[in-house]
Parts: sequence; structure tokens; C-alpha cells
Amino acid sequence: MQKKQNIFMKNKMFTIYLILAVGIILIAVFAPQIATHDPSEALLTNALKSPSREHLFGTDKLGRDMFSRVIYGTRASLPAAFALVGIIFAVGSLLGIIAGYFGGWIDSVLMRLADMMVAFPGMVLAIAVAGILGASISNAVIAIALVSWTKYARMARSLVLKMKGDDYVEAARVTGSTNPHILFRYMLPSVIPTLIVTASTDIGGMMLELAGLSFLGFGARPPIPEWGLMLSEGRSYMQNAPWVMIFPGLAILIVVAVFNLLGDSLRDVLDPRCDD
Repeated sequence: MQKKQNIFMKNKMFTIYLILAVGIILIAVFAPQIATHDPSEALLTNALKSPSREHLFGTDKLGRDMFSRVIYGTRASLPAAFALVGIIFAVGSLLGIIAGYFGGWIDSVLMRLADMMVAFPGMVLAIAVAGILGASISNAVIAIALVSWTKYARMARSLVLKMKGDDYVEAARVTGSTNPHILFRYMLPSVIPTLIVTASTDIGGMMLELAGLSFLGFGARPPIPEWGLMLSEGRSYMQNAPWVMIFPGLAILIVVAVFNLLGDSLRDVLDPRCDD
């Protein structure tokens, strides 16, 4: 019990990154209170104004306040990234556990489907799917999820294959336990910790992919304040008004770095070799 109570003190880097991640989430929650202007309010007379006391991050080509748009960008980017990771975590884990446990034709069909998805470059296939579905954040999440679930499926399958022949699983079968009971009582709890660490490290990467789709025109649509879209809108003014790209780019860099480091530190916390 004392060991659990000291987990934050013993893992200071994890605590720091967790605080930073929570801070980013709180920025999204309290964006209306933090933003200094309406992020969608356009005033052409203020177009491309440099950073000042009135506009901390300057303004964009339509005169919209960049600070407010960057702050509100957390509301577009974070929920989409969390939803995407949640979808591929749930779908991939479930399919991988089923394939590894039952084997046979079920395993063959699911793994050949995974092989087919891996055969194509992920971003190219996501662009194709997003192009068919239409440009929106929700469609971008679906497009990337369709090509990203395979990693979780393969990982869950390999973990299940290692344990399904263990004595306690065989004992459960002998005592009459049903397949659903074995799956949810033994298999799922055993693979979840490893998959959670993978999911935590994927948040930053998924956020980058969503921003990439928005930058290419297959994600968020105007006037939504989304960081990838803001970069796309500002690239024409990079020389004359570099702030329209610098601040959204810094927001992506900081948030992705925080969640990547949080995932790495969480892996260290859950790694039993790190225990004293």
C-alpha cells in the first residue's frame, strides 16, 4: 500500500509529464475563459497584425486572434486524438485477442486482413479513405483508425498466444469455464497493461497524423480552429507573417512532446524491472 502511495514521488518524471498533460487538458476545458477573443470573429482591418498586447500571437489573414484560435485548437485536436486512440485500442485489442485465442480460420482471416492494411502506406491509405468520406475531423478519425488498428491486433494476438497454453488457462477449460469467461477473466486483464502503454505513446503520433490530414485538406474544415488547418491556411504568409505558422506549430510540438514523454514514463512505471 505504501508503495502505491509513493508512486508519484518515486517516478518524478512521470509526475511532471502527467501534470503537464492534465494542464493541456484543462486548457481545452477552460478555453472560453482563457481565450481573449472570439476565435471565429473576423475583422479584415486587423489582418496579419504582428503579436502585440492586444493580440498576443498576432492575427491571421482574416484578422482573427491567433492566441484564441491556438487555445481553442486544443478542443479540436485533443478529443479527436483521444477518440482515435480509443477506437484503435478497443477494435485492435478485441480482434487480436479473438484471433490469438481461437486460431484456425478466424486467425487467418483477421491476420490476412491486417496484412492487407499494412501493405499500403498508412498515410496514403488514410488520405484515400478521407477523400472518399469527405473532409471533416470525424472522417479523418475514421480514416486513420481503419489503417492503425493492426498494431494493437498483432500485439494482443502475440500476447494471447504466449499465455493461452498456460496451466491456469487449461485449468479453467477443464473446470468448465466458457470461452467468453476465459477471454474476459484471464486474457483481457493480461494484455491490457501492455496495450495501455502503447496507446499512451500513440496519442502524440495520432495527433500528428490528424494535423497532417487537416493540413492537406482532408481533416478539419474552416472556420474550425484546428492546428493542422491553421498551418495550411498560414503557409502562404510564412515570409510576411511567420507568426501564423509559428504558434500553431509550437502548439503541436509541445502537446505531442508532452504526451510522448508521458507515454515513455508510464512504460517505465509499469515495467516491473523498474521496481525496487
